[in-house]
Amino acid sequence: MQIVDLAEQTRLLGQVAPTLETLTAEAERVREEEILAPIDQLTPLVLRLHELALTCTRQLHDLSTSQYAVMAYGRENVARLTEACSQVSLASALCSIAISSRTEILLYRGADPTPSTSRNHLRRACVEMDRAATTSRALAQRLSRRLVSAAARNEDQQLIDRSLAAPVAADSGTVIAGPPSTPPEPATASSPRSRH
Repeated sequence: MQIVDLAEQTRLLGQVAPTLETLTAEAERVREEEILAPIDQLTPLVLRLHELALTCTRQLHDLSTSQYAVMAYGRENVARLTEACSQVSLASALCSIAISSRTEILLYRGADPTPSTSRNHLRRACVEMDRAATTSRALAQRLSRRLVSAAARNEDQQLIDRSLAAPVAADSGTVIAGPPSTPPEPATASSPRSRH
């Protein structure tokens, strides 16, 4: 388990929602237009969303392998952060598809010559960004409240100490526990393990 600066992680989580709100406003602005230059109009948005998705995924990794994962509600918070990361990535992909939907008239007969398909993809991207912003804001507030509460900090420290004292599992990077393991079946004459 790595020990990370949770105040800094709270700050980073808190930056995600306003960034997504700015990107959502940009997508909405383009959506209202005819989208006559889709590459010029949407590529900057796609790049910023992709960079944000990478940043969020990096933070997800850092938090999932840190004391955050063993704190109270840690596994649930990591699962919610995973969902938010996937929503940002999906929004980036949808904006890329919005570009393609507008340029495919140059490649395929019968492609939609209007911006309606691209607008639909942008609308869906905005929904995903809104969901990710809501989740990120909630996670930042939850972590911030735990950091300022002496009782919560004490509870979390006990959980962290207990986790550090526990024997190290074979795969210490795994956060989500699987089903209880069952002992292997004994080898029989017909089983592959008994053959040489």
